[in-house]
Amino acid sequence: MIRILIVIAIFVLLYLSQRFWFRSLWRATERSRPLVRKLARGVVVGAFAVLILSISERLVGLHWLPRAGVLGQVTAVTQLWIFTSFIAFLLFAVIKLVEWTFFGAKDLVVRRERTDIQDHERRAFFRYTARVAAAIPLVAGLYGFAAERFDFRIRKIEVPIADLPPGLDGMKIVQLSDIHSGDYMPLYEVRRAVDMANELGAHLALVTGDFVSNESDPLAGCIAELSRLRAPLGIWGCNGNHEIYARAEDAAEELFQQHGMKLLRQKNAELEFGGAKFNLIGVDYQRDHMVSGPHPPMLENVGRLVRRDVPNILMSHNPNSFDKAAELGIELSLAGHTHGGQVKFEILEKNITPARFITRYTAGLFDQPGGNGKRSFLYVNRGLGTFALPARLGVDPEITLLTLRRA
Repeated sequence: MIRILIVIAIFVLLYLSQRFWFRSLWRATERSRPLVRKLARGVVVGAFAVLILSISERLVGLHWLPRAGVLGQVTAVTQLWIFTSFIAFLLFAVIKLVEWTFFGAKDLVVRRERTDIQDHERRAFFRYTARVAAAIPLVAGLYGFAAERFDFRIRKIEVPIADLPPGLDGMKIVQLSDIHSGDYMPLYEVRRAVDMANELGAHLALVTGDFVSNESDPLAGCIAELSRLRAPLGIWGCNGNHEIYARAEDAAEELFQQHGMKLLRQKNAELEFGGAKFNLIGVDYQRDHMVSGPHPPMLENVGRLVRRDVPNILMSHNPNSFDKAAELGIELSLAGHTHGGQVKFEILEKNITPARFITRYTAGLFDQPGGNGKRSFLYVNRGLGTFALPARLGVDPEITLLTLRRA
């Protein structure tokens, strides 16, 4: 019931935000010359039509708008507008509420004309502050769409594992995650990311889920591009939550197999490097509040896959499985899912990101005591692609190179 009320509240606010902005745009054209006014209002009506189509196709799950070329960019900007204008409206409304609280109550009590010079200055301050606050998310969103979305970054991480066999010291793992190939992640960008990963000379390549976002996205094309990864120990992967949404868990497994790769689904495989063995485990998305349906315990029945004689590496898209993985004595878990929040900003030396609402493991390397008496590690990849908001701000799309080291 609470979730339903939250969804209704979001839709009401979304309606109010778009009503506010389009009414403002319409009124802004009133003082223009007749021809300019007609052209401007034609643009406003066209933009409103594209907005309605974009929202409705997301609700219905169909693709009515183009995704390629110039029109595809218009569609992407429309998606960007929906989110950034919503945030801009909320900021504008909050500041106007503060203004009304201060001046509205004062005017009711004092009941005087608004001729006081200080009053005019204060009202002007609130008015300009509201406009600047509303402009910030719009400008930032456009920057995140144009500049940061495909600014792939390589992060090199060393993971110190206790009692790591000497042969595994220095083994390199390249990790990709959350590709979301489709509307806003074209296959040629996936190819570029794969080329960058191949230049790192990793011994093992792991892909931790969310190959696509929806059923209509190019799953086969994405996995074909991933098959171009080069690693002596092979290319391995696991499913993410969007494979559930796209009903593509089985299809992803079959496509991996067709390309000579392996998608592990509640399975493990023994691999060897430098004369030493390790145990690679992969699981489907571990359901929590992000997916409807029954939520069994995290990593249920995975304990039988864990080895005590060799190090264990787990691929689990959901980082919330880390606590259970540590309890099981798994030395290293690799996850994605969060996109690092996709948007991150700093307030009073604290990072603020939407990912905090779903996990405390937002991005980067984490560790905690393990059930085997050693420390267990988790690395959360920030992902390559985007979902819902076609932009990144303060969170680079990531290709990770992890190097195992003896603690």
